Amino acid sequence: MRRHIKVLALIMMIGISSTAYTQAIYKIEDNNNVSMKLTGTSTMHDWEMDATRAKGEAQFMFDASNEGALTSMKLLTYTLEVKALKSDSQGLNNNAYKALNTDKYKYINYKLASAILSPEKGGYLAQTKGKLTIAGVTKDIAMDIHLIVNNNSITCKGSHQLKMTDYNVEPPSFMFGAMTTGDATKLSFEVTYSKQNEG
Repeated sequence: MRRHIKVLALIMMIGISSTAYTQAIYKIEDNNNVSMKLTGTSTMHDWEMDATRAKGEAQFMFDASNEGALTSMKLLTYTLEVKALKSDSQGLNNNAYKALNTDKYKYINYKLASAILSPEKGGYLAQTKGKLTIAGVTKDIAMDIHLIVNNNSITCKGSHQLKMTDYNVEPPSFMFGAMTTGDATKLSFEVTYSKQNEG
């Protein structure tokens, strides 16, 4: 009898936990809501390359009993085509693509490994660990991501400081070497993931 009671209690606990939370898949659908930047320094002036398209998917979990409060982030990915990044200088673009070996490695990829979520003003802060792949080299990185929950979408904003040489990328130069970029670079993004319809 006691065993039956314990089993029944376990079933009830599982039922409660499964109904207390909801989860949903989100994807990057509207590239009007994508802003990615690669910025750095050079011997002449700072430089910036911008992209307005990317692909990606995310999975979020919500507390159904607390007006849909965000509780965790189970998945977050984005894929950026390197040649979608463009600056005002075609010379810089071409040399950056060459340095990143876009003939062989066409994309920059990020994949979340873990996240600790906490509320902050206007949204949530996710202290994340993940894997960033550039020019075929994958590195473990830690990054803060700020999340804003909208009606049927979630906007994610973050940045990561990196060294190109860590990814076996030689900092590009142009104008016959008159302009050489620095090794330190920052990858920034602000991307909106839209909720997918179930079924």
